Amino acid sequence: MNELLGSRIKALRVANELTQEQIADKIGVSRQRYARIENGDNNITLEILSKIASVLNVTVGDITRVLDEKPAVAYRAGEEHTSSKEIFDMLDLFYANKHLYTKLQERNEK
Repeated sequence: MNELLGSRIKALRVANELTQEQIADKIGVSRQRYARIENGDNNITLEILSKIASVLNVTVGDITRVLDEKPAVAYRAGEEHTSSKEIFDMLDLFYANKHLYTKLQERNEK
């Protein structure tokens, strides 16, 4: 979990063209501690998470959303913990979307 949050924070920091040192200064921690947060080595408190979100001009939810996306990310990464039910659910969704797309194309042709 810490690794997911850390990688999300790092991605947002890079997108904002900020260094680790700049963020660490703004939230009141050492650069080393901030680096450990990005690497997932340190637990992150809600207080620190709120400060980071403020510096990055996002909400805490924008950062923690990555925790909800983990199963899809794990599947794309090829992890073996994906159950056959999850795979069948994905296939069902794919075919449902394909069917809907075909129906819309037929309607547009008329």
